[in-house]
Amino acid sequence: KIEYDAEKKTLTVRDSGIGMTHDDLVKNLGTVARSGTTKFMEAMAEGSADIGMIGKFGVGFYSTFLVADRVTVASKHPSSDTQYLWE
Repeated sequence: KIEYDAEKKTLTVRDSGIGMTHDDLVKNLGTVARSGTTKFMEAMAEGSADIGMIGKFGVGFYSTFLVADRVTVASKHPSSDTQYLWE
């Protein structure tokens, strides 16, 4: 689900994915090197990936930083009672 708030100038993307634990957020979003961007670029250079595979590597998430001043991820894993925020 995508929501736009013109007054706040925000774009919110919500999904019903599996959710991430605190450690998952740190591991998967904490650095570009671990985001999959590096792996994607290496696969592109090798010729073993194409632009249609961008979601597989997490590059789509990092493209938000090209247009946003701030990115916030809220996630709650089913095995946890806590929702975590990553900014």
